[in-house]
Amino acid sequence: MFKDMLRKQFSITGKWEAISILNTRVSADYVAMDSSLPLKMRDSIGKVSGDIPKSGMELWLNETQLTELDALIATKVEEKVIVAKLFSDLPRVITGIYELNELYFLQGLSTGVISVEDEKNTGTLIRCNFGYLDANKFGVSILWDNVAAKPLNDLAAVLKKAKHTDGNTITDVYMDDITFDYFAKTEQVKEYVAFIIHNIIRESSNAFMPVPTLEKINTALKADNKYRLQIHIVDRTIVVEKNGKRTTVTPWSKGKVIFTTSKEVGVLTYARLAEQNHPVAGVSYQTADDYILASMYRQNKPSLAEYITSQARVLPVICNVEQIYSLDTKTLQA
Repeated sequence: MFKDMLRKQFSITGKWEAISILNTRVSADYVAMDSSLPLKMRDSIGKVSGDIPKSGMELWLNETQLTELDALIATKVEEKVIVAKLFSDLPRVITGIYELNELYFLQGLSTGVISVEDEKNTGTLIRCNFGYLDANKFGVSILWDNVAAKPLNDLAAVLKKAKHTDGNTITDVYMDDITFDYFAKTEQVKEYVAFIIHNIIRESSNAFMPVPTLEKINTALKADNKYRLQIHIVDRTIVVEKNGKRTTVTPWSKGKVIFTTSKEVGVLTYARLAEQNHPVAGVSYQTADDYILASMYRQNKPSLAEYITSQARVLPVICNVEQIYSLDTKTLQA
């Protein structure tokens, strides 16, 4: 998702920066001829920034594995098998950087904060707070895991604040798959979709209404002038490894619903690595996607080994937070 929702931005200084302008449209005034113009208050500008961290990973082939490769070649194994074996590590180390970007983009979008935890990372711990506005954070009237919840009322409260107070038009809503299931199973949503799409009105409390699909819910919401938005389900897991132990993490904060005015929510800011300016003799380099430096080198102590590595200085940064709204479906709000 980070590739679709972030614009790449090169940083000369090696710093990331998110600037938000609290932009409120105010009306001009009618004035008399030859009179001075009324002075209006300038909007405030908020800025958060920090250093772009370095990321990377390494894979290796030991002497035994390299000998096995030689044996494959000597026995005239099909060429595509040898090529696949030789080059399988290169896409893995590049994809590893993409997975890291996705992990912290989804965490950052759903919470407004990137927090690198010790159990998920080998190396430096970092924390980036993009400054989500308290005024744009909402709770719900009834927790969504209750079929009697009123999720459409909760959505409407966010849309009202965005449009009538801030002058923003919400176009896209993001939530995890479990939260969407709760949303779709509520009586309010089932009745709403049945009426909008099929013009069915519940006539008794025993009338059966099927749980609508994402497609049908979006069709109803887009057709209704009150909403005019699209829901996106975030169903993503990432495998992390530390000290040889792999675990699966879910980066999206459970129960969080994020509203945006555009599908572009920030920048993927990156800086140049020192090794790009100071390459090491005997190392083969390749650059991917402008910001990932992949390299291959060999060592012969204590035994022969071949290493494939990837490095990057890159960080997903959420910008324009005055146009982002969050709804916590696990928190009650009066």
